[in-house]
Amino acid sequence: MPPPSLKKSTMALAAVGLLGLPALALHTKNAGPAKVEIKFNLPPPPPLSPEEALKVFKIEEGFRIELVAAEPMVEAPIAISFDDQGRLYVVEMRGYMRDVEGTTENEPTGRIKLLEDTDGDGRMDKASVFVDELVMPRSVMAVNGGALVAAPPNLYFCKDTDGDGKADVKDIVATDYGTAGGQPEHMANTPTWAMDNAIWSAGYSSRFRLRGGVWQKDTGLGRGQYGLCQDDKGRLYFNYNSDLLRCDLLPTEAFSRNPLLRNAASVNAKVVTDQTVWPTHPTPGVNRGYDPKSLRADGTLTKATATCGALIYRGDAFPASHYGNAFIPEPSANLMKRMIVTEKDGVVTGVNATENKEFLTSTDERFRPVQATNAPDGAVYVVDMYRGIIQHSSFLTHYLVANIEARKLDRPFDQGRIWRIVPIKDKTVKAVKIPATTAERIASLSHPNGWVRDTAQRLLVESADVKAGPALTELVQSPTANPLARLHALWTLDGLGLLTPDLLRTTLKDKDTTLKATAVRLAGRDLAPEVLAMTTETDTLVRAQLAIKLSSFNLPDADAALAKLLAAGAGENLLVREGAMTGLRGREDAFAKLVAQQATADNKASISPTLEMLGSFIAMAGKAQPFEETLTLAASQPKGSAVQAALIKGLANPSGGNSKSAPKPKLLWLEKEPESLAVLKKSVTAKTAAAQFASITSRLAWVGKPGAPPPPKIVPLTADQQARFEKGKVIYAGLCAACHQAHGFGLDGLAPPLVDSEWVLGKPDVAARIVLHGLAGPVKVSGRTWNLAMPPLPHLTDEDVSSVLTYLRREWEHNASPVEPKDVAKLRAQFKDRVGMWTAEELNPPKK
Repeated sequence: MPPPSLKKSTMALAAVGLLGLPALALHTKNAGPAKVEIKFNLPPPPPLSPEEALKVFKIEEGFRIELVAAEPMVEAPIAISFDDQGRLYVVEMRGYMRDVEGTTENEPTGRIKLLEDTDGDGRMDKASVFVDELVMPRSVMAVNGGALVAAPPNLYFCKDTDGDGKADVKDIVATDYGTAGGQPEHMANTPTWAMDNAIWSAGYSSRFRLRGGVWQKDTGLGRGQYGLCQDDKGRLYFNYNSDLLRCDLLPTEAFSRNPLLRNAASVNAKVVTDQTVWPTHPTPGVNRGYDPKSLRADGTLTKATATCGALIYRGDAFPASHYGNAFIPEPSANLMKRMIVTEKDGVVTGVNATENKEFLTSTDERFRPVQATNAPDGAVYVVDMYRGIIQHSSFLTHYLVANIEARKLDRPFDQGRIWRIVPIKDKTVKAVKIPATTAERIASLSHPNGWVRDTAQRLLVESADVKAGPALTELVQSPTANPLARLHALWTLDGLGLLTPDLLRTTLKDKDTTLKATAVRLAGRDLAPEVLAMTTETDTLVRAQLAIKLSSFNLPDADAALAKLLAAGAGENLLVREGAMTGLRGREDAFAKLVAQQATADNKASISPTLEMLGSFIAMAGKAQPFEETLTLAASQPKGSAVQAALIKGLANPSGGNSKSAPKPKLLWLEKEPESLAVLKKSVTAKTAAAQFASITSRLAWVGKPGAPPPPKIVPLTADQQARFEKGKVIYAGLCAACHQAHGFGLDGLAPPLVDSEWVLGKPDVAARIVLHGLAGPVKVSGRTWNLAMPPLPHLTDEDVSSVLTYLRREWEHNASPVEPKDVAKLRAQFKDRVGMWTAEELNPPKK
C-alpha cells in the first residue's frame, strides 16, 4: 500500500480537486513536477461488470462487440493464442502493479490458462490452469501440440501429454528471453510463427525454428516494444508505446549481416506518422497529464502513449474493405484504432480510417485493450487487462500517482476480459478447427482466413510429412490457384525441406511478383545463373530481393549483375539500395568501382544515390585503405561529374545520415599524403562540395601533415606474440564470432562492436577482467549504450585469454599492445574471490 503521507495528501485532493502539495513518484528521473494539479476534477470511476461495460462501448457502425471470457475465468490477461482446435491460451500477469510500488511482482502468481468453448456458442465455458507459479509471464504461442511460454528470463515449451489440461512437459528453449525482475515494458514478447517458418519476437534479437522437434536459435534484429504480427506477404509489424505502427519492409535476417545498416529505412520503418488519438471521454489519468500538450481542453489524450499489441486483419468475417487494415489498441486512451494500410513501391503507410474518430472506444476508464489478434472464426479478438493502473512503477510520475490515489484507480486488479468483434450481420460466429489429415491441411492453405492459412502451414511443417511434397508442388505450380495459397505452399515446402531447384527455377519466372520475389529470397547458389539473369526486373520488391540475394552470393559475376541492376534504375529506390548493402560489408570500395563503371549521362538518378551510400558506409567503417581507395576512385572521375560528387558526399558523411547518435569519426592514418587529394581539391568548386571535401581532409592524417598529432606508435609483434595472435584468431572464430560477428562490428540486440571499441583498445587489464568474469550492462560502447551481459569464460587458460585479446587488439587495423599470459595469470589470482560479473561503473570506461 502507498505510504500514509501519500494517502493523506491525495485524499485531500480528491475532495478539492487541486494538488498544491508534493506527491510521490517511485523513480527520481523524469518524474515530472512534485506539486501537481489533478485536472478536470472527475469523480472516481466505478468498476463495471462485463454487462455494464458492454453498454459504454462505442464501435464503428456495422459492428458489434461480444464477451468471450471474463473474471473469474480470466484474471489480468495480457496475451492470447489460439491452438489449431480453437482452444485459447491466456497469459495472466497477476503480479503486475497491484499497488503503486509494484510490491507483488516477484511473487509466482502468474499463470497460463487454457480456455475452451465446449458447447459452440462462441463463449468460453471451460478453463484449466495450463501452467502456474510463474513470475510475471509475458507471452504465449500455441505450437507443436503445446505452447511456448515466456516467463523472463526463460522461454519454455510446455505441453499437456495426458489430456488433463495441465502441462506436464516444461522444456527450456532459451534463457535470455528477457530479464528476471526486469522492466516488463521493455522485454522480449509475442513469439510469432511467421510465413518464413521462423518464430520471431518483439524486443528480442534472435529467432527460433522448430526442426524435427528440436528448437534451433539464430540471429535476427531486435525491434518493437510489445506485440508482433504479419501481413499476407509475411512482413512483420510491431509498435512502440508512442509510435502506432512500424514494419520490416524487407526480410529482417538479411539486415543482421551488415552492422552498418542499423538505421536502415527498410526495417523498423515508420508506417503511421500521425500519432493522434480520439478518446470519447476525458482521460486525465495518464502519466504526463500535467503537460498541457498531453491533454486537450476537454481532457482527452492527444497522442498515443501506450500503444501495443497491433494486428493486421486477415480474417474472413469483416467486409473486404477492412482486410489488411491495422487494428491498434491504445489502453491509456481506452480505445482501439483502425488504420487503412496501403503499399506503394514496397513502402507501406497507414492513415486513420475515419477522421477524428476511432473504431472502438469506451467511457470506462478501466477498459485496457493490450492485444488484438486474428482468430479461427475470422473475427478480431481483443485482450482487455481491465484495471486502473497500467503504468509500471519504474515510470510513474508524481502526477499519475496522485491521480491513481485520488480517483481510486488502484482497485480492483483481479479482473479481465476477452472480447470479440464481429459484423452485426453475422448472427452466429462459427469456430474453425484445422483438420488432421495432410490433404485437408493443404486444402486449408486456400482458406480466406489468414489465421487458418498460417496455422495449416505451421502444422504441415511441424508434421515433417514428406508425402505432402507432390501436392504442395502442384499447388505452387497451379496457374488457377489463389496466389496466397501458392505462396503458403512454397513456404511450406521450404519448411519441410522439400523445395527443389526445379520448382524455384520455374517460380523465378512466375507472373505473380510476390511469388517471384519469394523465389529469389529462397534461391541458393545453385540458381545463381538464373538469378543473375533477372536484372531487367521492374517490380520494387523483386528488385530488392535480387539486391539482397546477389550481394549475398559474394561472386564476381553476381556483383557485376548487381551493379548493372542498380545502374539500370533500381538504384533510385532506397529499399533496393539498402538490400544491396546487406551483403557488401568489407567490399564497398571494390563494388563502388563496379557501379562507377556503369555511369552514363542518363542514369545519374540511379548511380548517384548508390555511390553516395557506398561512400558513407566506407566512411562509417573507418578503415584507411578502403577510404583511400575510394578517394582515388573519386579523383579518377571527370571533374565535377555526378560520380565524383556522390563519392565525396558519401565519404564526408560517416554517420550514415544519423549524426545525433553516431560517435565522432576516428582519425585515419595514411602512409603519406594521397595524390588524389590534390586532384580533388582542383575539382571541387561548389561551396557545399568544398565543405564536404574539407570534412574529408580533416579526418585524414599522415606524417608531416600540418597540425596533425604525433602518429601512433606501432610496435611489431614478436614471434611468440604473433603465434598468440594466430591462435587468438582461431579462438575468436569458434567462440566469439557468433555474437560479435567475424567482422567485429557486433550484432544489434546481441553483442556490441569490438572494432575501435574503447573497451578492447583501452587498458588491457580491463578487457582481461571482462573475459575472466564477464560484464553486465548497461555499458556504453563507441557512444552507444548496450544493456546486455557478456558471460565469463573461465574455461579459457591464461594463454587462451592473452591470445584472443592480442588478436582483438591487433585485428581490424588496431594497433594496441599485445597481452601476455603472465599478466592474465596475475589478474586471475588477484580477483580469484570475485563473485558475479563486473559492471561498467566498477571497471570505468577505459580510454584508448
